[in-house]
Order: sequence, then structure tokens, then C-alpha cells
Amino acid sequence: MTSPAITSAKPPATKFASRFDRFQVGLLGLAALAVVGTLIYGGYLLTVMQLAMIYGVFCIGLNFFMGYTGQASFGQNAFACIGGYGSAILCVQFGWEPLLALIASMVIAGIFALIIGYPTLRLRGHYLAMATFSLGLITYDISIQWTSVTQGYMGYAGIPPLGIGSFTVDSERWKLVVLAVILGFSFWLSLRMRDSRFGRGLRAISGSENGAAALGVRVPRFKLIAFIVAALYASAAGSLFAHTVGFISPEVYGPQMAVMTFTMLFVGGVGTIVGPIIGAVVTSLLQEVVRGSGHFQDIAYAVVLLATLIYAPKGLSALGALFRRKKEA
Repeated sequence: MTSPAITSAKPPATKFASRFDRFQVGLLGLAALAVVGTLIYGGYLLTVMQLAMIYGVFCIGLNFFMGYTGQASFGQNAFACIGGYGSAILCVQFGWEPLLALIASMVIAGIFALIIGYPTLRLRGHYLAMATFSLGLITYDISIQWTSVTQGYMGYAGIPPLGIGSFTVDSERWKLVVLAVILGFSFWLSLRMRDSRFGRGLRAISGSENGAAALGVRVPRFKLIAFIVAALYASAAGSLFAHTVGFISPEVYGPQMAVMTFTMLFVGGVGTIVGPIIGAVVTSLLQEVVRGSGHFQDIAYAVVLLATLIYAPKGLSALGALFRRKKEA
């Protein structure tokens, strides 16, 4: 029997091509052009794109748990809240360096994810979704009621920008550059984990937990590690928001954050490699586009999102594969 690689008329795919198709590369190129154009144009779009980079980091972690592992989590905003308030308290109250505060907040969020995830991840399906949603609501309520620590609705102001020692990132353009670099590093790190033995085990769990267990994958341990990884990404995003804006309040990390990140992930493509970045950029810019419709902006926003989900049910990043299948058919 001859090998398919010999009989096939197409050349064997390279390692890069096995990860991305041309359409996804083009989407990443457009996202990069949007960042460059924002740097040139400046103005209010700098803030919009900064938030898109932060949400992109959050969605990469969420995609790692939901897309690759196939688990539902509606409470990742809880870990973003830990990261944001951790950075705010350590920097404002104790004078920590922003970078050290960000790392310490990630460690705290990871410990909480370990403690909470060990019993919670024994649940499945909508039970797991409701448990994680409750986690987000509890954390949100604590951030409001524990005024001696979080200052309640008054929030924290005067949070220093990112920096090391005497070097601080004060310029809005440089903030965007730094956030884009952090997003790129987060994306590269997720690729490395996805292509590792651990990442392949997570994708096996997504297909069938029983089948993955039969292949020797320690399903509970892998799910817990994926949950912790998603929490670390969410905590980093929460800290980045605090250091970028300079002010946080409970509303920032409320249930609307979970809704927003879910929207970004589904628009970009759940389980796709570039989906989190594309979804974050497109959804952030879309909000500004429909803002000009006045009182109908929420309706216009919903219509555009529904059209996207109807005609691109697997997200914008999967359109290339859809067009390719139609062409082959």
C-alpha cells in the first residue's frame, strides 16, 4: 500500500500551515493593521484598541478552557476581579511595583482557582456552568460589600501605569504597544501549550472524556490545570485593565464582563487559534461603529451579532474552512 503523502498531488503541509490557513493569517494581518492605524490616527480609538488587547488576553485563556477542553465557565470574571483589585491594593496601599503586583495577583488567582476548581470541576454540563456563574456573582458581590478592602462603589483611583522602576508607560500610544506585545506573547504561549502533550490531552477530553481516559489522559487533573491556566490569563487581563485605565470599580468585573468576553469568543470562533484575538478586536470596533445609531445602538449591535452567528456559526476565524469546503464541493 502506497503512502498518502506519495500519492497525493498536494505537497505535505508545513508545521505553520497545519496551524493556520490563509484566511486566518489574513485576519491576523488585518488586526495588526488596525493596531498600526490606531497608533497613527490616535484619539479615542487608542482607548478602544487598548481594551481590545486586554480582552484578547482574557479570551485566550477562556478559549483554552472552553474551546480546547470543551468545558463551560461563566465565572472567569471572578479571577479578573482578583487580578484587578490585587494590583490596585498592592500598588496603592503598599507601594508595590506594578509588574510585581501583576505577578502576585496572578499567583493569588491561581491558588483560588486550584481551591475552587478541585471540587467544582467534578460537575458537568449545565451544572458546571451554573456553579462557575455563581462564582462570578459571589465575587462581584464581595467587591461591592467588602468596603474596607475594595472601597465598594467608590472604587480605586490612582493606580500607577505599567512600568519597571523609574520607567513607566505613560503615553497612550506606548500603552497600546505594550499591550499588543503582551497579547502577542500570550498568544504564542497558548500555541505552545496547545501543541504540547498537555494540549493534545485537552482536545481529546473535548472530544470524549471517556475516550481520553481510555488513552491514559488523567481527565480531572488536565481539566483542573486548564481551569488554572484560564484563571491566570483572566487575572492578568484584570490587572492590565487596572494599570491601563488607572481606576477600577465593581462594575468593571461584573456579569457584563462575562457576557462581553463570551460574545467576543463566539464571534471570533470558539476553539480556533486566532478566534480570541479576532473576536476581541472586531467586537470592540463594532461597538464604536454602531454607537452612531443613537438610541438604536443596542438593537443595531444585536442585529449584527445575530447575523454573524447565523451566517458564521463557528466564528469569523472558521470562514476560511467554510469557503474551502464549498469550493471543493
